[in-house]
Amino acid sequence: MMVYNFNEILNGFCENRKIKSTPLYLFNNIKSLNSTKLISKKQKNFLNTSFAIEAQHFGFFPDEKFDLGGAIAIIKKSNEPKKSLIDQAATLSQKLPKKKWSVQFVDEFENFDKFSFILGWGLAFYNFSMKKITKNTHRNQSLCLFQCKKEISKNLLEKCFAEMRGIFLTRDLINLPPNILTPLKYEKIIKKLFKKFSPVILTFKDKQLEKNFPLVDIVGRSSENKPVLIDLQWNKNKKNNYPNIVLVGKGVTFDSGGLDIKPSNSMLLMKKDMGGSALVLGIAYVLMSINCPINLRVILPLAENAISEKSMRPLDIVYSRNLTPVEIGNTDAEGRLLLADALTYCQESKTKSDFILDFATLTGAARVALGTELPALFTNNDDLGEDIINEGIKQIDPMWRLPLFNPYNKQLDKNNNAISSTGSSGTGGAITAALFLNRFINENTNWAHVDLMAWNTSSRPGFPVGGEAMGLRNIVNMIIKYCSKR
Repeated sequence: MMVYNFNEILNGFCENRKIKSTPLYLFNNIKSLNSTKLISKKQKNFLNTSFAIEAQHFGFFPDEKFDLGGAIAIIKKSNEPKKSLIDQAATLSQKLPKKKWSVQFVDEFENFDKFSFILGWGLAFYNFSMKKITKNTHRNQSLCLFQCKKEISKNLLEKCFAEMRGIFLTRDLINLPPNILTPLKYEKIIKKLFKKFSPVILTFKDKQLEKNFPLVDIVGRSSENKPVLIDLQWNKNKKNNYPNIVLVGKGVTFDSGGLDIKPSNSMLLMKKDMGGSALVLGIAYVLMSINCPINLRVILPLAENAISEKSMRPLDIVYSRNLTPVEIGNTDAEGRLLLADALTYCQESKTKSDFILDFATLTGAARVALGTELPALFTNNDDLGEDIINEGIKQIDPMWRLPLFNPYNKQLDKNNNAISSTGSSGTGGAITAALFLNRFINENTNWAHVDLMAWNTSSRPGFPVGGEAMGLRNIVNMIIKYCSKR
């Protein structure tokens, strides 16, 4: 029974011409406000006496009947996280009454600035509700309506909307409870979500999964919700003359820790342990929506790490897909096992990929190093790493590169010729996890690994507590630029 349907309707935007609009004028400095002819002298005086514009960057002005005539806001470009135009727009939308606002960028704003403002406005209207899901209702119109078509090109507006939908999809999937988002239900949701794009979707489960993906199987076999691996392929055209890019996402729909069971506080948010897979799907959704010139492949190993008589044990040795003997160092370090088999699999194709990106809520060590808001990036290709870091800065969707520090490889090597899944040291866990994955990357493969939180631990306008698409805008725009150069 399908209990989740993604709602593509974006609240906060309005095309209905019958609804009377109220002007919202956007300036980038106070001098422009004082010199504009869009607002009368009397209205300017009201703004200056009733609002501390320079401090608040915001105010209302009356019409001739002294009803609400409109609003002004002073917005300023900033590359600093939490102070960007995205954040300013999200905050502004919360201050305005529920009306249809006709927005006009009065001063000179670059298209990127307008894009960021519209994106922030839309993000402020995200709302996750189980009532919405179970009854298939639309998101509530919570505050404002926004008319902006004259201010930005149709193509750029559609790209902005596509990014919003990708972010909302990622958030929704992470926020779903684990009894609804089991591996097999996840498979059904994915097939329904992407049906309109007509991808080729292969699935491996049961005996086929056990035979071909032994590390995925050993993680998921202890649960009544059986594991599955999904291979989704979408080609811009059949000539295969576009870049070939692979996205791999960790999809642990719930992580108890296995026999190395987590304490209750640590287990509380473990429905988000499939955040890597959700992010990959959000990225793919955007790229397909804008018809990006790409041959895209998405690999999702999905499993629930539970406890039963079939659970893997510490110091078990399992042969991976490429027959590497892997010694289980800790049953709570299961995500890297899923990724190892998935990474091996995606490199077996006759068509060489331009690069492979994997995403995972992999280690607490990355959170210790960088906190909850900054994903850790590892890569074996400096050009690829630089592209991702630079795009993150531009999109204000940053990542921070950590090293694949080769001397730590010795921690993975065991005397029995197996490799440890966790390593022998209690420090540098994010690095040793990345080095473990690197053991499954071919020498000529360009690869990057992203270790992320996928969750907002605190709330601000546009970014509520809950699932978060960390890195989505960064990677989407990096890929778009990469494809445009080919």
